[in-house]
Amino acid sequence: MAEDILRLEDIWKIYEFGQTSLAVLKGISFSVDKGSFVAIMGPSGSGKSTLLHMIGALDTPTKGKVYIAGKDISRYSEDELAGIRGKNIGFVFQQFNLFPNLTAQENVILPMVFQKSPEKERVKRARELLFSLGLEDRIHHRPAELSGGEKQRIAIARALANDPEIIVADEPTGNLDSETGKKIMEVLRTLNKEEGKTLILVTHDPNIAKLAEKTIHIKDGKIQ
Repeated sequence: MAEDILRLEDIWKIYEFGQTSLAVLKGISFSVDKGSFVAIMGPSGSGKSTLLHMIGALDTPTKGKVYIAGKDISRYSEDELAGIRGKNIGFVFQQFNLFPNLTAQENVILPMVFQKSPEKERVKRARELLFSLGLEDRIHHRPAELSGGEKQRIAIARALANDPEIIVADEPTGNLDSETGKKIMEVLRTLNKEEGKTLILVTHDPNIAKLAEKTIHIKDGKIQ
């Protein structure tokens, strides 16, 4: 029996606005097996972003429980959540979210600084990751000097910096042309298939969702 690395149990997220309340997530439950590839799909306003915040330990639910690597994080403090994010989860975003004043190498090193890794190890790890993604000629370039595909590969290297078990990718091909997007998906699938990383990917593209082992459709805060 496969081991689940992520489990959500009856997750609700309710926002209060004075006398009004808005339920964005309404009783979401599912699990993700370790080493699997899961796609999440849904229209704009369906609750995907809020769900991603739960999965990525960026926020806690109003009701329900979130388990990551067997730990119930649903009542963790912000410091405790930051610890989980730093060690267990690597994020890849549609907008790349690279620091414009840092080089490719410095962007990849940054998550390791927060984990207090020794400096020599940080540099060695960053260079290994960038080289493995074909970016050996770009390590000292800043984001403005790079193509969209190069920026996204740097973002993937940064996501892998602390060797997380889970990669959470939010529309990782959304800002790329179709050919570059295919190459980025090849990188992510290799990490999943060959390195055993658990891949959770939000997408609007049914062709990308077809690559996943399981697709979760969300609409109006509920799983369809």
